[in-house]
Amino acid sequence: MDKILIIDDSPVQANFLSSILTGDYEVAVVNTAEEGLEQAKVGDYSLILLDVIMPGTDGFQLLKMLQEEVVLRRIPVILITSLNDIQNEEKGLTLGAVDYITKPFHPAIVRARVNTHIKLFQYWNQVERDATVDQLTGVPNRRRYEDVSRKRWQDAIRLGSPISICMFDIDKFKVYNDTFGHPAGDKVIKAVAETAASKLRRGTDFFARYGGEEFVGLILGGGAESDFAHLQKVRQAVEALQIPHNPEVSEWVTISIGGITVHPKVGTAYDTYLKMADAMLYDAKRFGRNRVVWSNEKMEQWKEK
Repeated sequence: MDKILIIDDSPVQANFLSSILTGDYEVAVVNTAEEGLEQAKVGDYSLILLDVIMPGTDGFQLLKMLQEEVVLRRIPVILITSLNDIQNEEKGLTLGAVDYITKPFHPAIVRARVNTHIKLFQYWNQVERDATVDQLTGVPNRRRYEDVSRKRWQDAIRLGSPISICMFDIDKFKVYNDTFGHPAGDKVIKAVAETAASKLRRGTDFFARYGGEEFVGLILGGGAESDFAHLQKVRQAVEALQIPHNPEVSEWVTISIGGITVHPKVGTAYDTYLKMADAMLYDAKRFGRNRVVWSNEKMEQWKEK
């Protein structure tokens, strides 16, 4: 059920609005701009109904604050007010409101406008999800990875936390495609992605398709040895699928993984360490494939097998 936040200093008006919408939506009510801003940050809302005239911080000021927050600016805001003039309507829409509802409220009009903007919010969310999800595997795609990797890197710097970067590659995948055909190859990519994603599903983990038969993973807050051990389990889980390969190269489909754990500082470049993770993947291939090779920023190396 979609969630709606009502911000109105009048409990009577706020409760009346809530009564119109409760049943179709999960409704929360606050009576000050300060409470509204804090609640908007934590509530995962699909729509905000915001009163314009409030003591202290008014609706226009709060709308501007909401638009300045990257996470909050995507939540549609409908202004509710007794001000029925072109200048105030223009001001609200210019600041980023999606609609205006004037007092006194007409329940049918309120429900219709709210329903319209909830549907639009759902539609654009779906468009955004489709644009950032790999259609074959269902895991995040390269575009999503580019966004998340930058944010996780900055989070690691801000928190003083280690972050691990790892690259995955399906071993001898071209041979597999040449032997069994591209449709079978697509099924292998999908199976590998689902298996790896199932092992990297903690809140600190991120897993995405990098391109072709390559994948990339990020782990925030772990350690080199523990993340190295965890990725061995990922590799083992793929091998345990026992997908037959061309017997001339391997009995089963396997993956190789290379990774590095670092404590990033201000001014350090993420791409530098991504290249190091890729170098560890190259070593995993060079040492015989179907293995994990890991490093820390001191270039101390852990090799599986």
